[in-house]
Amino acid sequence: MSNTIKVLDPAFHGVGQRLGTEIWRIENFQPVPLPKSEYGKFYMGDSYIVLQTTQGKGGAYFYDLHFWIGKDTSQDEAGTAAIKAVELDTALGGRAVQHREIQGHESDIFLSYFRPCIIPLEGGVASGFRKPEEEEFETHLYVCRGKRVVRLKQVPFARSSLNHDDVFILDTENKIYQFNGANSNIQERAKALEIIQFLKEKYHEGKCDVAIVDDGKLDTESDSGEFWVLFGGFAPIAKKVISEDDIIPEAIPAELYSIVNGEVKSEEAELSKSLLENNRCYLLDCGAEIFIWFGRVTQVEERKAVCQAAEEFVLSQNRPKSTRITRITQGYETRSFKSNFDSWPSGSAGPVVDEGKGKVTALLKQQGMGVKGMTKSTPVNEEIPHLLEEGGKMEVWRINESAKTSLPKEDIGKFHSGDCYIVLYTYHSGERKEDYFLCCWFGKDSIEEDQTLALKLANTVSNSMKGRPVQGRIFEGKESPQFVALFQPMVVLKGGLSTGYKQFVADKGLSDETYTEESTALIRISGTSIHNNKAVQVDAVPSSLNSTECFVLQSGSTIFTWHGNQCSIEQQQLAAKVAEFLRPGVALKHAKEGTENSAFWLPLGGKQSYTSKKVANEVEEVYNFSQDDLLTEDIHILDTHAEVFVWIGQCVDPKEKQNAFEIGQNYIDVAASLEGLSPRVPLYKVTEGNEPFFFTSYFSWDWDHSKAKVHGNSFQKNLTLLFGNGHAVEEKSNGTSGPRQRAEALAALNSAFSSSSMKMSKSEERLNGLNHGGPRQRAEALAALNSAFNSSSTTKRVAPRPPGKGQGSQRAAALAALSSVLTAEKNKQSPDSSPDASHVPESGTFEVKSESEYSEVDETTEAKEMEEVAAESGSNEGLESSQENVEDGNNDQSNQRTFSYDQLKTTSGKIVSGIDLERREAYLSDEDFQTVFGMVKEAFYKLPKWKKDMLKKKFELF
Repeated sequence: MSNTIKVLDPAFHGVGQRLGTEIWRIENFQPVPLPKSEYGKFYMGDSYIVLQTTQGKGGAYFYDLHFWIGKDTSQDEAGTAAIKAVELDTALGGRAVQHREIQGHESDIFLSYFRPCIIPLEGGVASGFRKPEEEEFETHLYVCRGKRVVRLKQVPFARSSLNHDDVFILDTENKIYQFNGANSNIQERAKALEIIQFLKEKYHEGKCDVAIVDDGKLDTESDSGEFWVLFGGFAPIAKKVISEDDIIPEAIPAELYSIVNGEVKSEEAELSKSLLENNRCYLLDCGAEIFIWFGRVTQVEERKAVCQAAEEFVLSQNRPKSTRITRITQGYETRSFKSNFDSWPSGSAGPVVDEGKGKVTALLKQQGMGVKGMTKSTPVNEEIPHLLEEGGKMEVWRINESAKTSLPKEDIGKFHSGDCYIVLYTYHSGERKEDYFLCCWFGKDSIEEDQTLALKLANTVSNSMKGRPVQGRIFEGKESPQFVALFQPMVVLKGGLSTGYKQFVADKGLSDETYTEESTALIRISGTSIHNNKAVQVDAVPSSLNSTECFVLQSGSTIFTWHGNQCSIEQQQLAAKVAEFLRPGVALKHAKEGTENSAFWLPLGGKQSYTSKKVANEVEEVYNFSQDDLLTEDIHILDTHAEVFVWIGQCVDPKEKQNAFEIGQNYIDVAASLEGLSPRVPLYKVTEGNEPFFFTSYFSWDWDHSKAKVHGNSFQKNLTLLFGNGHAVEEKSNGTSGPRQRAEALAALNSAFSSSSMKMSKSEERLNGLNHGGPRQRAEALAALNSAFNSSSTTKRVAPRPPGKGQGSQRAAALAALSSVLTAEKNKQSPDSSPDASHVPESGTFEVKSESEYSEVDETTEAKEMEEVAAESGSNEGLESSQENVEDGNNDQSNQRTFSYDQLKTTSGKIVSGIDLERREAYLSDEDFQTVFGMVKEAFYKLPKWKKDMLKKKFELF
């Protein structure tokens, strides 16, 4: 390690000694530690190094090392970041997995450190054109992509940037708009709402308005109208244009290159670990991802040269920008790297980098049985359950008609799906003379009469032995490890031999597929050890083959064993054993995937395509997961090593919900060979909203049970959680109203009837938009009133405004509507009083009179009506301020009651009446607030929502 000390940059001293994230920026070609306050800011003109340190289940530290390249950074700076990453890895003992991150194409694991997103900023230190922090607000248009980690990309603020397939965010000084393309998916829409909340808190101090605009739904007097005005008016938008950034790299069969003195040379040999020499460096080209492998004894300078050669290789191949480049050191290979080799001997490598990071292995979205990075020959390191003693006596009977028929010794281990069997195993255990294991095995196609008879005869056997045997019922496909281990091997064949099964097939007019020595049969070998090495007959067609398994093909007197490219040595050995078991003494013919001749394909009906999991991507790992990653449309698997949970969202298809245990078992079967997970690990099904504490404890921060109470899909849930039930954006779609919405409507009304020469407040300017003092302004005020006071989803729409209507009729219509609503509100607040039907229009509709009726309304009458309305409502300012103050927690102490901390705590056992229970902290005095939270209210309410909620839960105020 003397060489390490010589090349170690002073900025890296003491690195990797604490968990979490550390960041350096390249300044004047040197790494400079970034202050914590700057984490998450990435300037397009700069390059960065990011180190993420995590702790394994054994206490050891693991490292993911990323170097981020901004799109405007110089080639020299980018090269410096790559070289310094090598030096940093050397300081960490070569244990880090290094990732190249190109702006706009960052990996999921990198983006997971900076939730909800990163927003690259223009400028940069090294290039000398950093923009000042404080500047005039500039409107930005972003395209938002991603279901869990979001890639936010700024696009030109123009209509031509919009399309029907994506979700866009338009961030203006006073309002943030979300535009949902007609073909965009629900989960990206939901994620965009999280980004909006982030933008609102970070760049608007939490005080701007938010609007949702749906593609194809145009209402000129609503948020949609405002949105299109900003683009110069509504016009059709074009189809999405595919750019270089949208190109997804294709996976290709892996090819290995050695790199010597900067020269990249192909290794013309079948991929095997034995090709990798510890004094050399290699490049493994998989198309979508390129790995650079450093031999353990290679020098730092050599590794730097190899990195440069690899960058040139990618350029020479014209690969898209999103091509992943990952660098690893011998002994710390990732599972995805090893999966490309024909064999990777057990125990040949050091600690696996991605094994057991933290207490929880992974949160996985279940999409199928495949797992990304499945290994070809994975060492089996399973926890073998306690099995019965070997060397005992085995007796097996098949049920036939009204009796049981004993099987000859050479047939013990052969089971037919159409039959039922009784198995009795006699063995010696400990000091006892004899123990008995008595089971009935039911084939999936067996008839009910045979099953009933098997149970009856098994009871007779047990009674004859004075009840000493352990009795059990076992169904095909659900055999226990103890049962499978008794047979070497165990083979399940098609059809049945019993008279009852034969009669059943004849009565139903079904074809009899019962296995015989003369028939064509394909047997799948799926087990790898004594307690799961069961073989099963499958349909004799090419589509039954799978690259991860071995098969036995019987065609008359000919027997083939077929080895998939990703099967294990144990499977190959079992295949030979099964072939000998079925056809003793028959010479075997061996066929390896890709080398088959016509004699092999002929019994299967000719060569056709079949499943290959060499490049599998059915299971997606979620890095640094949280509760928000549990999407209500999905099924997820949480693997904690000690147990496996299948979490089912409320919006999952009912048919999929029924397959929860099957999905979980499929995952366990694969994980048993990938990561040594016990095949008998406890498996739980958990539904959204009913999560037990031993599930929620694995998620960061505190679990919010209230989220499950919000109904709808991901987007609808986030809409409610972000805006609340009373927010104007949501009210426009569901017709309900809340105090804040009514206050905004009053403000709009007040603004509409104010003289154009009067100076307007900031909130009024936001509501008035671009048409200050004109007809558009008054129309928007009426639209706000309509939205605010429609009381239900069945409310009738406002009658269309007649052409040529004067300002007096507009004001009178708005006043009439407002008066009706205020009367209804007053009656609702006074349950003892009966409503006056003459003052409340049916369904809360607006009554629009003819212009001649309104012509008699003069300015004096209007002014009087405005005064009466203001008096009844308690004034516009009063209503708005009282609501806003409670929401922000900054209410005037003289106008709000305060309570002690002990009274307000959720564990006090008493409910304080007359307060907002979701904002208990707002009712603490300033002194008590600072004592409890360690900060003043103003500082607290500037925190992000998640942090405020976390603190409130911590101090039992939520």
